[in-house]
Amino acid sequence: MLKELITKTRSYRRFKQEEKISEELLRELVELARLGPSAGNQQPLKYILSWDAEKNARVFPHLAWAASLRDWDGPAAGERPAAYIIILGDTKISENFYVDDGIAAQNIVLGAMEQGLGACMIGSIKREPLREELGIPEWYKIMLVIALGVPGEKVVLEDVKMGGDITYYRDDNDVHHVPKRTLEEIIIV
Repeated sequence: MLKELITKTRSYRRFKQEEKISEELLRELVELARLGPSAGNQQPLKYILSWDAEKNARVFPHLAWAASLRDWDGPAAGERPAAYIIILGDTKISENFYVDDGIAAQNIVLGAMEQGLGACMIGSIKREPLREELGIPEWYKIMLVIALGVPGEKVVLEDVKMGGDITYYRDDNDVHHVPKRTLEEIIIV
């Protein structure tokens, strides 16, 4: 069951924007992050939640969407996320966040998929403009933005032969393909 959940948990970049996500559900997803492990149990992460159209519109322009899809500028109106969770590192607690943001983000996206939502962890962020836009204090390091919504695209995994191209792409039917290295290629004995 966990393997199935992980396999379905992809980076979705197009959503059914009109299908709203509640503050309550976002809080439940952050609860999953809160319960996860933290280096030295420092728990330095904080979260900004966005679920209304006005705030979402303020977040969206500060994100880059898919480096491998060079002719695509990101989701069009109507395909944009219904919500965001912005993960911050509180430098008043710690200067080093180790892998806490990755652990928290994975807990959030797994929880989202369990609820029928797609997600995309975005690290390509115009951090200073986003900080200014939302009034984020300087002592918070902007780590990741997680875009959330009901998936508006099909994403499929496919094994790639040893040494093959792992660049994700969209086919003529607009299906998003994610080539994955095989288990035999990644385990060294």
